Amino acid sequence: MPLPRRPRLRTSLGALLAAACLTGAVSGPADAGSASGSGSGSGSGSGSADRDRALRQQLEALVAEPGGPPGVIAVLRRGGESRVVRAGVADLDGGRPIRTDDHTRIASTAKAFSGAVALRLVDRRALSLDDTIGRRLPSLPRQWRAVTLRQLLNHTSGLPDYSQDPEFLRILTADPRHHFDSRRLLDFVADEPLLFRPGSTYQYSNSDNIAVALMAEAVTGQPYEQLLRGLVYRPLGLRDTSLPQGYEMPEPYMHGYDVTPPNPPEDVSEALSASGVWASGGIVSTPADLTRFIRGYAGGALISEATLREQRRWIDGASEPAGPGRNKAGAAIFRYSTRCGVVLGHTGNFPGYTQLIAATPDGRRSLTFTLTTQVNKTNKPALLERLRTVEENFVCALLKD
Repeated sequence: MPLPRRPRLRTSLGALLAAACLTGAVSGPADAGSASGSGSGSGSGSGSADRDRALRQQLEALVAEPGGPPGVIAVLRRGGESRVVRAGVADLDGGRPIRTDDHTRIASTAKAFSGAVALRLVDRRALSLDDTIGRRLPSLPRQWRAVTLRQLLNHTSGLPDYSQDPEFLRILTADPRHHFDSRRLLDFVADEPLLFRPGSTYQYSNSDNIAVALMAEAVTGQPYEQLLRGLVYRPLGLRDTSLPQGYEMPEPYMHGYDVTPPNPPEDVSEALSASGVWASGGIVSTPADLTRFIRGYAGGALISEATLREQRRWIDGASEPAGPGRNKAGAAIFRYSTRCGVVLGHTGNFPGYTQLIAATPDGRRSLTFTLTTQVNKTNKPALLERLRTVEENFVCALLKD
């Protein structure tokens, strides 16, 4: 049986990974401003068809932007009613539209899943938000031992980011499909001290959620993948969500592209192995499942009121990439304060994909927003600002009656 061909990426791997779920960033509060794209979705008596047309035109404008995604899909859900707005295609070769059951790499929105696992274990008193690395993961470096679970979840731990380590990047550059031992990813930075005193500074780091998953495994004796199934997938009815180790995508899937004009779009859907991101960004899901997840997660369906209050202790900090409006960080969740109201959720980006999942604090209204190219402040800053404006307009369409 012939071995799969190693992808030959036109764009340098460093450019693909810049500020993705494989990169940390120091971030303060983010402000998208108040600019509106055409059609906020509020409507004025012309009916839902006109409102959806206005929203679709904004997505079509994103697809038409230089460096824009070949495809984009947004799912707005209010109670039992869903609206699906899309533009472009799921596959440039086949030309079919994106569907809500198409798989996608969810990138750093996977951090919300690790938060869900950890907070459910807090409710069960298997973990405490004040538990430390020293107590639960004594094999990790002594200089990290005072870091707490809370600090890992809200990115104030000071752990150096393994995904920025030169040796990690060297291996990944030599073979993007390299199979890493996901539970040893922190070994790449085990000889490094903390970047700052734990709790003193916000700094987004992929190491944080690797440590969260390892803590969950340590106190339960179960693999993280099994914990996801038992504590998150089954309770929320997620049927098409998984945490793979390889590079292959399950069918059907929306193809992710590197779009770097003047070159034609390059399919990078299966360019990298998920083993190198694991609990920090390796989950594969669908817009339908992401809708179910964020409604339950943001709405508190998985955890007690007491734990929910702890999760929503907001500090200055933005998701990566920044979400709509002004961003604040909680424990594995972000608050996005827009001109039309507040939603809670997470963003993510990975070569070929950009994500936003958000819901109202009661979970009754939700938005999932998926692009089939990577957009962040490093590779496409102008497009990111345009995207944040469109996302805010969709939030307004979600929240307005």
